[in-house]
Amino acid sequence: QVELVESGGGLVQPGGSLRLSCAASGSIFSINRMGWYRQAPGKERELVAVIISGGIINYADSVKGRFTISRDNAKNTVFLQMNSLKPEDTAVYYCKVLLIPGGNYWGQGTQVTVSS
Repeated sequence: QVELVESGGGLVQPGGSLRLSCAASGSIFSINRMGWYRQAPGKERELVAVIISGGIINYADSVKGRFTISRDNAKNTVFLQMNSLKPEDTAVYYCKVLLIPGGNYWGQGTQVTVSS
């Protein structure tokens, strides 16, 4: 079994910053990719950023230049540094991990609220 524990969400004013963390533990041989998704009220879950084994990184257009994803392979942890936050970034943020040889796992979600 694999467990993902997220932290770092909260309330921040527009223009502020937050850093999310997601640590994976359990029966892990190797991790293919780690990523962050988000789901705002009334909307579908969407990809925010993903980092793939080998260093390939993809961002949603809406967060490019403001968010940075990084990974600590030794600790099976992925981070999302979010700067210049906007009200439209408000959502529940979920961590997702794809393992080698297989298996997708989701975190429990952490609320990010951007409001003055």
